[in-house]
Amino acid sequence: MNKHALVISFSFSLFAATGYGISLVQAQEQSPLKIGMEITYPPFESYDAKNNIVGADPELAAAMGNAMDRKVEFIDTKFLSLINGLNAGKYDAIISGMYVTAERQTQVLSIPYATTGSAILVVRDSEFQPQSPEDLCGKNVGLEQGNSWLPKLQKLSETYCVPNQKTAVMVSEYPSAPEATQALLSGNVQAQVEIAGAAHIISERTRGRVVISSKHLIYPETLGIFVKKGNSTTHAALMKALSLIRANGEYEAILKKYSLDPISE
Repeated sequence: MNKHALVISFSFSLFAATGYGISLVQAQEQSPLKIGMEITYPPFESYDAKNNIVGADPELAAAMGNAMDRKVEFIDTKFLSLINGLNAGKYDAIISGMYVTAERQTQVLSIPYATTGSAILVVRDSEFQPQSPEDLCGKNVGLEQGNSWLPKLQKLSETYCVPNQKTAVMVSEYPSAPEATQALLSGNVQAQVEIAGAAHIISERTRGRVVISSKHLIYPETLGIFVKKGNSTTHAALMKALSLIRANGEYEAILKKYSLDPISE
């Protein structure tokens, strides 16, 4: 199996001028729904021991694809390149633990599907155990590239750290969350900010060498599905599919399984 994409597809034939074929329009409607995601981000999406793609986003995508009567294909893409890939037509939508932000809404269409918050991670034996973002003043914080926390930490420096005679928060960005965690374990950064669900997985996978120090969720955000601007057909179809799986209970069951909060309709 190709590690960079899981393809669940089927084949069909077109028969011209017969009663047994399907039209080109029907064939297009039944083509696989391609979903871009970075498959190194549990619990949202990751490979299991058998190289299957698992997590909240693949389950949500599969449920929505079923509601649309379309198979799904997951395209493994670096987080920072997801929107560029979407706009280049490499996939139909992004579902990848990605927050809805004002900047992203200028680039793509969004469909909110869940809410969550973030957590601060540190090395277990570190004397530095920050409880809130304000505790990060003067520290080097590791983040995944393309994240939404960078502007928040910059604003924290400008409105809290510096006015209170504290050093600004320093930020180091890495291509993926695991690489940010490795920087934390290596002592290159003193803390890591990550989505709460992913933060718990990071702690588990490091066997407790990395722990969550913040006691409460920080920076609550909305997670979204993203579609290329101008692709109103796919946007409307995904909106309808989300409504259908809300009605049949699949949506609530998936979010509950992964400790995500639903959005209000």
